[in-house]
Amino acid sequence: MNTLHIRNFTRQSVPGLLLTRVAHVMLPKWEVSLVFAGEFRAKKLNTLMRGKTYVPNVLSYKVGKEHGEIIICPKVAIREAASFGLSPRLFIVFLFIHGLLHLKGYRHGTTMEKCQWKLLTQFTEKPTNTHDTKNSNRNRYRDVPSENGRHRRSD
Repeated sequence: MNTLHIRNFTRQSVPGLLLTRVAHVMLPKWEVSLVFAGEFRAKKLNTLMRGKTYVPNVLSYKVGKEHGEIIICPKVAIREAASFGLSPRLFIVFLFIHGLLHLKGYRHGTTMEKCQWKLLTQFTEKPTNTHDTKNSNRNRYRDVPSENGRHRRSD
């Protein structure tokens, strides 16, 4: 059974429902713990786990056969999002996909990169919207004539 546990130690909001769906599709039998950490905590974990001294955007590692941990630093994601042509929210999803691919055994390279973009498109593609979302009709009934011919507010 797939389970995603999310802990957010930051003040940034996170797209929890979308991340849950991504985890369910990509690793259906896994239990995944996702932590949103500040820069200090992310750097400390990166130093402890990998011996690296920089603040990472994402870290991932297996804990057991079908259990993994992913740590995302939203502040770094916000700074880096524009260089990938993504909003910060979508870049967080992109980083989560990146972490899940590592849990599946992918290594950095062209294949992983192509897979990340394909999956991001698959999970974030918006269906065709047939509803008129333009604001051209927003004031349509604002001034409705009353019985005596004077305009009155409809609210």
